[in-house]
Amino acid sequence: MIDKRVSTALEAVKDIPDGAHLAVGGFGLCGIPEHLIAALAQTGVKDLTCYSNNAGVDGFGLGILLRNRQIRKMVSSYVGENAEFERQFLSGELEVDLVPQGTLAERMRAGGAGIPAFFTPTGAGTPVAEGKETRLFGGRECVLEAAIVADFALVKAWKADRLGNLVYRKTARNFNPAAATCGKICIAEVEEIVAVGDLDPDAIHTPGIFVHRLVLGTAYEKRIEKVVTRPGVTPSAG
Repeated sequence: MIDKRVSTALEAVKDIPDGAHLAVGGFGLCGIPEHLIAALAQTGVKDLTCYSNNAGVDGFGLGILLRNRQIRKMVSSYVGENAEFERQFLSGELEVDLVPQGTLAERMRAGGAGIPAFFTPTGAGTPVAEGKETRLFGGRECVLEAAIVADFALVKAWKADRLGNLVYRKTARNFNPAAATCGKICIAEVEEIVAVGDLDPDAIHTPGIFVHRLVLGTAYEKRIEKVVTRPGVTPSAG
């Protein structure tokens, strides 16, 4: 019987070694594998390279690992909303590779699809293209971008069965499906685990063949990354 369930997040990530490359799902604070990240903070693993749209915020998400100096390099699209990220980057403590958002998503997808590299017009003629091969297609300059293949993928899904079939919820899907496929070992945390057969096959976003470990998360903290309201309006995370 195939059963990919692991008892705790700590058990799921305990073999991630120093210097590992991690593909991490999420967009801002939406759809991040917060329990797996918190477990990594407990293990004390260091010198990590993280491929993620952004690095969370101070004290939450990947911001926890930044605060603990566990991340050596971030490959990201957005570096705002995190003062510690900014401080480490400007002081030279953190290596940062800024990648256009669509390019980052496609690099993850390509890695999962077995495509070693691809050409894109995004970034042509800018510092993004420095040191990379360029070629004309239809008269348009394109940049060769390498696929991402990570040692581990950490993702967050809404529902799963014990086989590892994953369903994401609305915008929390974001980078998670691409991240899940480009990791040699994919670890998923989910809000609910259902019986095999309860998921509509047409509704499955990440097939279980890509998922190696499954953790049931509890007590999720529904944070708002940046609150913008009209005067007199009280924000709610509900």
